[in-house]
Amino acid sequence: MKKIIKYVIADILRNKIVLAYTVFLLVISLSVFSIEDNTGKGLLSLLNIILIIVPLVAVIFSTIYIYNSAEFIELLVSQPLHRKRIWISLFAGLAGSLTLAFFVGAGIPVIICAPGATGFTMVGMGMLLSVIFVAIAMLAAVTTRDKAKGIGISILLWLYFSLIFDGLVVFILFQFQDYPLEKAMIVVSGLNPIDLGRILILLKMDISAMMGYTGAVFKDFFGTGIGFTIALLVMFCWMIVPTWLSLRKFNRKDL
Repeated sequence: MKKIIKYVIADILRNKIVLAYTVFLLVISLSVFSIEDNTGKGLLSLLNIILIIVPLVAVIFSTIYIYNSAEFIELLVSQPLHRKRIWISLFAGLAGSLTLAFFVGAGIPVIICAPGATGFTMVGMGMLLSVIFVAIAMLAAVTTRDKAKGIGISILLWLYFSLIFDGLVVFILFQFQDYPLEKAMIVVSGLNPIDLGRILILLKMDISAMMGYTGAVFKDFFGTGIGFTIALLVMFCWMIVPTWLSLRKFNRKDL
């Protein structure tokens, strides 16, 4: 299992796309902090990049990698190895390499230029989102044999979590504006890891007042130790559940 993880990590870290992704994050991070005198503004500028680009790269790269590694996976399955170990090793290798790429590209500049609760929270959310969307990508890849269809499913899932979900939430709030839905939004926010990460980062920036009454409700819940712990547990569920579902499908799949 360790040998498979080391091979996958070494293979991915040599990939030009991952290297370009790391350099892109590094250049953007350093540029933002060099332009902005206020570290808070720099973090705010990085927020959308981390919440949109990081999940996009993680989900598309992971999906393509699984399809391109089909022959390698078949070779491993033909060996006296449990399918569970093979799939978990692939997940660990993908998640570890993309998390490392994010940490080097964006994490280190953020920690150096903006050390503090907000900076560490942003780095932590970026790493969690990398792992979550690797898990989602592996579920999409194992669902269908068609590479184009699998990549399409991954992109649609990213679009849903990044754009469509927020539109649906705004539509529901508009349709039921006469009802007190602020507390219900706490539950709804847990249905989208990107939104949950955004809320936790914004609350650490202490600009929840700009979010109105809903922001005050979020701050009352997620601003407490228990609320923040619950939010982290929900993020971990977003890692575990897709991985478990993809593992079940992989165990039953006829290669």
